[in-house]
This record gives sequence, structure tokens and C-alpha cells, in this order.
Amino acid sequence: MEHTAPIKPSAAHLKLALVVDADPEVTGALSTVLKSDEWEIVPAADNQAILKRTETRFFDLIITGAKTTGREDVDLLRKVRRIRPHVRFIILTDQSTPADVITAMREGAFSYFSKPFSASTLAEIVRIATLEPPWDDGIELVSATPEWISVIARCDQKTADRLVQFFDEMTDLPNPEKEDVSVAFREMLLNAIEHGGNFDPSQYVEVAYVRTRKMVLCRIKDPGRGFSLEEIHHAAINSPAYDPIRHVLFREAQGMRPGGYGVLMTRHLVDELVYSEKGNEVLLVKYLPPQQLPT
Repeated sequence: MEHTAPIKPSAAHLKLALVVDADPEVTGALSTVLKSDEWEIVPAADNQAILKRTETRFFDLIITGAKTTGREDVDLLRKVRRIRPHVRFIILTDQSTPADVITAMREGAFSYFSKPFSASTLAEIVRIATLEPPWDDGIELVSATPEWISVIARCDQKTADRLVQFFDEMTDLPNPEKEDVSVAFREMLLNAIEHGGNFDPSQYVEVAYVRTRKMVLCRIKDPGRGFSLEEIHHAAINSPAYDPIRHVLFREAQGMRPGGYGVLMTRHLVDELVYSEKGNEVLLVKYLPPQQLPT
């Protein structure tokens, strides 16, 4: 029996990614996601080259280079938006400020990374960019200053991953406080999207981040009916000491995904975890040690 070689898609059918001067780490991350049988990666020397190419050709994805500042890339984003309003635009930069990240969100950046960043996280965000139509309405910046940021976000995990990355870039906390707040925020955001929003992309969660000299506060409100902590048998926090995995058996019986440790873990990562009476709104508070307060 004669075997026929698989037909490769022609260049005309490949999706296009425009990438600025990618370093080996970025190239490696992209190669794991943008497969050669589906994507053509077009190199660009600098931001000016990106702008010139987008004037004459449509690209599905644009990724800037880390040698430019966040402010320069945001300026490029504004110009590209006038030509290609819906292109997915990911910013990589060496120099960034919280204000740059906020402006990038306001201008419709798909995601934002400043060095040093995780190559695996970049690869995951790029993967989401290749699979997520439409994305424009996923994250809406309601109001923002470097000290107080309010957004609404669509109730799906891909949008949650993007929002966590933006918040990681906006926070100027020292470690380990930054990592604690990031993990706690992600856990509570996913809880809100899963249990309050039921992973329904037509529903939205409200998120606020407040940074003062002495503390960080995150507020998350989901669209659900709410709950009482004593009633969530699927959470580890309600498993008794003599039966610490009872929630695992409950989740299996209900056909729920593995997990249930979010509230328990969050209580160990932040100083205060406060739920509203209804249970669909939560505050995370992390106090900063005096020696780490900004001047």
C-alpha cells in the first residue's frame, strides 16, 4: 500500500506573527506554541519596522522586543490600533512602570511582560492569544491610577490568566509579599470565576486593587448568588482535622475538578480574608513590613 505524505498548508494559509528581534529565550517560548505548519513568524528589526509592515499586511499577532521601554511600546500600540484595531498585541520590555502597564491595558494590549519574566508564562499567554476569539471584551479597565485599579473581567480561565499577568506587572511589591499576593489573588479570582460565574463567558467579575504605603487590598466580586463558608463542602477549609481529605471525596462525587485548597491557602498567604454577608465578594489584605514601605 502506497502512503501519501501529508499535505502542508501553503504560506497563504498560515497565520502571521510579527516579532521584534526575539532573544533565544523568547524564540524558544514561541517555538513551543507557534508551530511551523500553522504559523509563519515574521521578524522585524524594531518598532518602526512593525508599524511599516502593519500598514501593508495583516498580522494575527504582534510581539514587541525587550530592548524598548514600556512607554515606547505603548506608543506603538496606539499607532497600530489605528490601522489594525483587533490585532493581538503583546508587549515585552526591559523598562516598565505601573503607569505603563495601566496605559497598555487601556489601549488594548493582549498582555504585558517586563524582564525578568517566565518563558513558560509567556508561552502560555501566546497560546491563549492563538486560541481566544473574540478577546476584545475580556478585560475592561474601569478606572486606574498606580494606587487604585478597577477592572471587570470575563468569567473564563484564559481571561483570568491574562488579568493575573497584568496585575503582576502593575504591582511594585517586594518579595515575598509580591508572590504571596499574586498567588492569593489568582486563587480567589479563579474561585469567583468558577463558583460565582460558572465559567460563563457572558458573566463578569469585578476586581479592584488598592496599594497604600502600609498595605495592599484586593477586592473581587462575582456575579453569583453567594455562599457561606460553612456550606462549601468541596473546600479543604471545611475538612475536619480527623478527615483532611473529605473535600476530595466530595469533589469526586460531584464530578468537580481536583482542587479545593484555594481559601485555605489564601488564608496563609494574606493577613486578612474577609467575605461579605452574601458571600460573593471577598477582600484580601496584605500588610507591608515597615522596612519595606516605599519612601
